Amino acid sequence: MRAGSLGPVPEGVETYAELAGRILRRPARLGRTRLVAVDGPSGAGKTSFAARLAAALRVATGTAPDDADLTAGSAGTIGRGPAGPADPAGPAGRAGRDEADPVPVVHTDDLLDGWADQFTFWPRLEEWVLAPLRAGRPGRYRRYDWHAGRFADPWIVVPPAPVVILEGVSSARAVVAAELTLAVYVTAPVRLRRDRALARDGADLLPQLRRWWQGERRHFAADRTVARADVVVDGAAAPSHDPAGRFRRLR
Repeated sequence: MRAGSLGPVPEGVETYAELAGRILRRPARLGRTRLVAVDGPSGAGKTSFAARLAAALRVATGTAPDDADLTAGSAGTIGRGPAGPADPAGPAGRAGRDEADPVPVVHTDDLLDGWADQFTFWPRLEEWVLAPLRAGRPGRYRRYDWHAGRFADPWIVVPPAPVVILEGVSSARAVVAAELTLAVYVTAPVRLRRDRALARDGADLLPQLRRWWQGERRHFAADRTVARADVVVDGAAAPSHDPAGRFRRLR
């Protein structure tokens, strides 16, 4: 067991603060930005992990607001169903925070032009966000409104911050691997992932979800995402003490 500010840490468990420190000690590879990808299948827990890592990075860089809840993390990603549950990390909850956020989190779901754009959205991400950051300039993007079926205003600014987190399925794909400071892959048992996705998006979207899951499996197998990941995280098992401050690492 390792000693830490939160008490002894069992083997296989790491704190978000420790991971934040490792990221900041690594070099920037996308211009002057350390790009961190949080990848993994739908419902694995990527959004919660990204939110908690971003909070730890804000603390580590001294940019966390005094009244921030540094252990907060949403339970899922953007609700795509017409009657999906409200998500504090979804479009409404994130609006107005991005431009001033010292550790921006870009969710790939925001850049998809609907269900059929599961993996073909990348040129949009490259043009709107990655290319400007590579040149040391702010990126910007418009969020896709899953209920209205279109990209919504306003443009969201992504500053060339010391760390930017890219969260979502295929965010650590091979084409960007050389520019990632860290690649994280979050996983969980299939049944749990599917239960989470159905709770988030609604049973009415089961046909779309099934096609999505098939696409994920094909992509991860062809891309070898898990083999290339720097960190593999168990998105199902929360450490018994301080689950918001620690995570279980599989590799």
